[in-house]
Amino acid sequence: MSEVEIRHLRNEDEFKACVDLQRDTWGWSFSDVVPVSMLQVAVKMGGVCLGAFGPREKLLGFVFGITGLRKGELAHWSHMLAVRPEVRDQGMGKRLKLAQGDALRALGVKNVYWTFDPLVARNAHLNLNRLGVTIDEYVPDMYGRSDSDLHQLGTDRFIVRWSLEREGAEAGPGPPRRGGAVVVAPQGVGAARGPGSPADAPGGAGYTEAAIVEVLIPGDIEAVAARSAEEALAWRRTTRRAFIRLLGAGASVAGFFPDREYGRYVLVRKPGS
Repeated sequence: MSEVEIRHLRNEDEFKACVDLQRDTWGWSFSDVVPVSMLQVAVKMGGVCLGAFGPREKLLGFVFGITGLRKGELAHWSHMLAVRPEVRDQGMGKRLKLAQGDALRALGVKNVYWTFDPLVARNAHLNLNRLGVTIDEYVPDMYGRSDSDLHQLGTDRFIVRWSLEREGAEAGPGPPRRGGAVVVAPQGVGAARGPGSPADAPGGAGYTEAAIVEVLIPGDIEAVAARSAEEALAWRRTTRRAFIRLLGAGASVAGFFPDREYGRYVLVRKPGS
């Protein structure tokens, strides 16, 4: 995708194209679209709205966020990132985020915050493995009910922090080795066990005492939801319970292993927790 130019949106037509891409991504009934007027105002006040433009200036993706204060420090909330389906899995999301980081460093921003759905494996891979974010919090139904077709499993989210002070602002060392990890998955997902993770998915809360825990997610939650809403909801319930318990007990997300069938979050307990 070397022919793609990533730059700030320049005029009203480009902001309108951004609104159209929001609707194309989240559905035309999506009521939380950020309108042209708010995009323009946010940019005037230090926000960032960058587009990935392809041949004939077609908008292929965008990233948008607002700049403000968090705990007395200049910070940025990255509100939206969208890439057209035909150019996904080609590094476009990472390029947009890195360009966003460059723009924010010029403003003196040190930390960027945003959310992503823990059940979406491609987003977990981008955020944890390619950008190296830190997961700060798990929030059930953060955005409340949504009329987007993409949000039918609720709007549970990780809040993540991306440090722009680290050299390159990209991922650092990978997660620890998985030998002896306890696996958490919905009941009946026995085939998800793999090398170095021989434990069955526990039914109770005892896994919060384990030194290393793997929380599994489907490789493609959209395909699961299309096949069985009940199965997809079981994944949501299981992972919600696990992340709330583990993070509440002092564990941290150390990394993510992507795979076609199952993705694996690796959580480790902090010393003394």
